[in-house]
Amino acid sequence: MNETTNLNLPAYDVRLKKDDNGRVKIFDILRRRYIALTPEEWVRQHFVNYMITEKGYPKSLLVNETQLQLGEKKLRCDSVVLGKDGKPCMIIEYKAPTIALTQRVFDQIAVYNMLLRVDYLIVSNGMQHICCKMNYEENSYEFLKEIPEYGKDC
Repeated sequence: MNETTNLNLPAYDVRLKKDDNGRVKIFDILRRRYIALTPEEWVRQHFVNYMITEKGYPKSLLVNETQLQLGEKKLRCDSVVLGKDGKPCMIIEYKAPTIALTQRVFDQIAVYNMLLRVDYLIVSNGMQHICCKMNYEENSYEFLKEIPEYGKDC
């Protein structure tokens, strides 16, 4: 399996280039620059494209590599979706296609959510996508069959 593995996400017109050292980079439409192509980045770019083209999320409300601070520790969310009010409403964590989506992956996104308290948490390895809706009043969450379209709650 390499960085350009077929995923369980729609294909799109990927922009790749090699830098002066021969390393392959992929264009990130949110950061508007080329980023080192890794298996995780391949998943991120496809998932972001899916959220925009298939689920209707405005590009302007998606942010890649959002930095958070928990005490002295600096954390970095893979992607955050902002609501119409500009507040975070969804956190998305990406893994390479070869990485299983385990409890440890959810633990990572749960730490980020301690700071952001968003409505939705999503983890994806490009092959499997897991989405849950948080219910803070009942201290619970519900796994959803599909990722919500823009405008539902977020």
